[in-house]
Amino acid sequence: MIFDLDGVLADSEHLWNEAKEALTHEAGGTWLEEAPVAMLGMSSPEWSRYMQHALKIPLEAREVDRRVVTRVTELYHERSPVLPGAAQTVRAIAARWPVGLASSSNREIIDLFLEVSGLADSFTTTVSSEEVPRGKPSPDVYLEAARRIGVAATACVAVEDSSNGMRSANAAGMRVIAIPNRDYPPSDDALRLTDIEVDDIGLVTPELIESTAGLKPPEQQ
Repeated sequence: MIFDLDGVLADSEHLWNEAKEALTHEAGGTWLEEAPVAMLGMSSPEWSRYMQHALKIPLEAREVDRRVVTRVTELYHERSPVLPGAAQTVRAIAARWPVGLASSSNREIIDLFLEVSGLADSFTTTVSSEEVPRGKPSPDVYLEAARRIGVAATACVAVEDSSNGMRSANAAGMRVIAIPNRDYPPSDDALRLTDIEVDDIGLVTPELIESTAGLKPPEQQ
């Protein structure tokens, strides 16, 4: 079982966008209305280059990355974005299957999430898309998460909220549970790649996983 982070376990997309827009204005760039959607699923090297070129920020991409992550870290401490029910869901599933995280967030933010949520012991592995060649919608981050867990990607179920995330998990050969992002709704074609759609992370139960994907606990396989 592999979870996305932003929009699935944490209400954090707006924190990233707040930090990115603030830096754009501070650095003398030009914020675009379509920027939040354009950057969904991008790895940190990808979105920092996007900000440098498309938003005309006169900073090196590495510096753009550093400043945005610093601000997101501050926002995490100001208001924890962990979604209600997320910790209970992860713990319930981790009691039956190995659990991974496949996120576009930077490694620092993944580790911060694990700290504030108290879920570090529940995940078998966590992967940032900055640790693989390509971000979502490419399947790299999901394939790497499955590899680290030690299971075939086709034996995994992913939980996603965005178009590019759904495309990424589907391209990896996984079954996909969709929790559509309310602020940035996924496209119809991306939703058609998923196996089931629910409204809330609390509805992602072991029973739903078994009925959706036929995934049995290891002792029953």
